[in-house]
Amino acid sequence: MLLVVGCEQSYTPKPKGYNRLILPPHEYTATPDSLPYNFEMSTSARILPDSTWLAERYWINLFYPKITANIQITYKSLKKDKQFLKELVNDSYKLTSKHQIKAYAIDESVVLTPLGKTAVVAELQGEVPSQFQFFVTDSTENFLRGAIYFRTSTKNDSLAPAIEYMKIDAMHLLNTLRWKTESKQLK
Repeated sequence: MLLVVGCEQSYTPKPKGYNRLILPPHEYTATPDSLPYNFEMSTSARILPDSTWLAERYWINLFYPKITANIQITYKSLKKDKQFLKELVNDSYKLTSKHQIKAYAIDESVVLTPLGKTAVVAELQGEVPSQFQFFVTDSTENFLRGAIYFRTSTKNDSLAPAIEYMKIDAMHLLNTLRWKTESKQLK
């Protein structure tokens, strides 16, 4: 009798669980001097060269291994070509608008950084591959575009803390961005 009663198991279903993200503190370090721009990047990130087939010399990815995310940075030298600047700005808007299929909102804003730069920032909501994009230019010599991507199939509502974390780092990048030509003029 003890064996029959002692072996009886009661099963209680467990509630659906979600991944717990442990995000590192926001700490920053300067980018290397080998780029035509510099900014403060997260100490949690590594710089990887962009390995896509159309990548150019100063295109990089700030890769965050702990959360499998990256900020893709593309850079173009303008050489005072106003038509080229116009094309780059239009391309930036087109790349953002390609997400309209899955985005239920795209909030664009113009941001003035503490260093006097004007950036256009787009925050995308919905199940989109890139939740935050930006570009900044001095309109004569430099153009830099960035976008946050996560290398995961996890739904964006579950990624919300990591998305916010990455937005803070992207805004810090924008707020500390300097062009190399600026740095030379300051010395």
